[in-house]
This record gives sequence, C-alpha cells and structure tokens, in this order.
Amino acid sequence: MISNGRHKTGRLDLEAVEMTVRAAVHHAGAAVLSELLQFPEPAADRRNLPCSCGRQAHYRGLRSRPVLTAVGKVEVARPYFVCPHCHTGQFPADVELDIENTEFSPGVRRMQALVGQEVPFDQGRRQMELLAGLEVTAAGEPVSILYIEMDGTGVPVVKKETLGRQGKNEGQPAHTREVKLGCAFTQTKWDEEGYPIRDPDSTTYVGAIETAEEFGKRLYVEAWKRGWERAETKVVLGDGAEWIWNLADQHFPGAIQIVDLFHARQHLWEVARKLHPNDEAKQKCWIMVQQNRLDKGKIEKLVLALRSIEATNPEVAEKLRTEAEYFERNAERMRYPKFRSQHLFVGSGVIEAGCKTVIGSRLKQSGMFWTVRGANSIIALRCCELNGRFEDYWEARRVA
Repeated sequence: MISNGRHKTGRLDLEAVEMTVRAAVHHAGAAVLSELLQFPEPAADRRNLPCSCGRQAHYRGLRSRPVLTAVGKVEVARPYFVCPHCHTGQFPADVELDIENTEFSPGVRRMQALVGQEVPFDQGRRQMELLAGLEVTAAGEPVSILYIEMDGTGVPVVKKETLGRQGKNEGQPAHTREVKLGCAFTQTKWDEEGYPIRDPDSTTYVGAIETAEEFGKRLYVEAWKRGWERAETKVVLGDGAEWIWNLADQHFPGAIQIVDLFHARQHLWEVARKLHPNDEAKQKCWIMVQQNRLDKGKIEKLVLALRSIEATNPEVAEKLRTEAEYFERNAERMRYPKFRSQHLFVGSGVIEAGCKTVIGSRLKQSGMFWTVRGANSIIALRCCELNGRFEDYWEARRVA
C-alpha cells in the first residue's frame, strides 16, 4: 500500500483511507477538545472554596491530567484547591466534567458500559479499538487483593471541644474525641499453611476527627488511589460498629465484608463474664463451646444458643439479647472458614496497629490535650509521612 491509499496495482484501498481519515479527524478533534478543556485561573473572588473540614480550601494553580475521550486522549488543565488545615485537595472541574477519580470521559464510559455488559474486557477492548479507534487499557497493573480497614480511637482534647458531648459513663462529660482511621493494603501471597501475607510496605492511612460521612469520602478517595477499581478481590475488614458497615455499603459495594474475628470473640467473653461472674472455670467451659461455633462460622447455632439461655437477672437478659442481635446481624461477615479457604485475613490487626503507631504514639502522650484543628493537622502530617508522600506534598507546595 502506498501513502495515497492505493495499491501498487492502482486500485484504491478504501479501508486504509477510511482509517487514515478517521485518525486524522480524531487527532484534530482531540486538539480542539484539549483547547476547550484548558480552564482559566479563577477570578480573585473565587479563589477560596469550602472544605469538608469546615475551613476554606485555597487556589494553588492549574494542574493537568490526561483523559481518554471519544476522539482520543486529551489534556485537561483545571484549577486545584488545597485546604491548609486538613491538606485535602479539590478539583471542582473534575466534578463538573464527570471525570472525578476516572481516566475516561463520560462518552468513553458509556461505550465501555455498552460493550462491557456483552463481553469480557479483553474482547471489549478490541471492539473499542476497531469500532471507535480508541485504545482502551486497564489503568495500571491489576491488584490481586486490596483490603480496606477502619476503626476509631479516642484522643484527649481540650474542654471546649467536648462541650455538650456525652462521655462513656452516663452523666459524665466526654474527655476525648474519636479519630476515625482507615487504611488500605494489598496481599498477593500466603504461607505454606494458607495464612495470608500482607505485601511489604503496602499500607497507607487516612484519618481525622470528623463525621462518618466526611471520613467515608476521605477513605473512598484513598481506596481509588490504591487501585480499588483494578482489584480482583476487594475486602472491607472492621469490628461490628454500625458506622463501618454503613460506609462499606455506601462506598465499597460488592466488597467482601469481614468482622474481625478477635473482636467477635471479645463479645463472647463479655457474655461469659456476665453469665458466670467470678468463676473463670465456668467461663472457659462456656467459651470453649461457643467460640468453636464462631470459629467454624456456625453463627445461627451460636445465636440460637444465646437466645435459649434463661436469665432472671434483667441486666444479663439484656446482654444476651443485644449480643444475639449482634451475631445475627453480622452472620454473613463471620463465615470464617469460607474466608480462610480464600486465604483472606480475618483479623483487623493492621488498623489496630495503625491506631497505635499513627495516632497513639503522637497524640496520646502524657499530659497532651488537643484542639480538633491541631489534632487533624498532626494526623494529616503523620499519614502523609507514613504513606511515603511527605516529600511529594512539599514539592507540590513549592511548585505552587
């Protein structure tokens, strides 16, 4: 075939011409679209935006990123805002364009949805290339197993930060505020006995004293940074706290949900102590039977056993009722043999260790009392350092 689209025989190769013209049109279209997507710097009175922490995020310049569109890859330059208090970044234009946390434009995602519901990715990728001239690849390397864990831990605060807040004991004021801490880590291997092995240096953290709704968004962004979309197996691990599973359902639908086994065992020990106070032998005897059911994932039998106990003491009866409901509510999150057969972690030790290393070792030292703003600033810095992003953050500040 020669450059004008004709064979050496003189016949026109129409397909070659069609593809050449389409490529040229796409190239021109991408150039035009890139020009349209060069956002100007915001006016002086629009250089501050509300941040989820309650403060103001400030304009820090234009940032560019590639996006695959229906006419090919384009560059989008848009304003970047950063909150100096919690260090959360914002790209309002990404929300406006519907390209937040994705490398594909709405038009390309529509094509992917239509093709993807019919065929597997590799076949769909070839169809996209042939029919639309778009080279669609998976964003980054696939992730074998990605875990999300979350927990809460109290931090001592100054008196003004607890006004009107109920303490742990009824009638007593609160002396701490809860830091919600989350982490993401990966796993690709397990040992000879089938126990999972966390990938070295794969753990990153996010955390703050904030509402569950605000924290959920923070953790969601971190999960996507870590490749949530590319993970072959997705797991959310935590204790039985209701806010954890509400966030899991909202931000990580479809993930395997696992209640920390050791936390569930603690619930059984609490029941044992209520049933047999001051009698360790009877406590251990009762625990041996019920914990065996828990470890084997026989939650229905465990719930039935709890509900069959007749207690004359109202406090004990109430404890039995609430614990039976706890195990019943989390039954599908406690199928431990099933999870072990998949070589998955069933304990949330990573986030519990994180509560000590990220939060406790710095914010719970003797005599310390924090403001929420001060605590959140330190938490943000510690997460930034432990995540290996400290120098990147300061380099970005320097450039800005």
